[in-house]
Amino acid sequence: MSMATILQDIEAFMDANGLSATAFGDLYANDRHLVRQLRNGRRLWPETEAKIRKFMAEYTPDQSSAAA
Repeated sequence: MSMATILQDIEAFMDANGLSATAFGDLYANDRHLVRQLRNGRRLWPETEAKIRKFMAEYTPDQSSAAA
């Protein structure tokens, strides 16, 4: 998978779940800057991408209230 693909998948996930970039980063890794940094060219290790994909696959909307 390319970086563009994971970023597109994250963007689609955020849109589908009504999450901001900072909320996604908070929920996934307590890193509010994650999505912004990815948009600016940050690279991910394959293991990190796999963890993000697992998070998105297992996400339930009630998780967002825990981060609020």
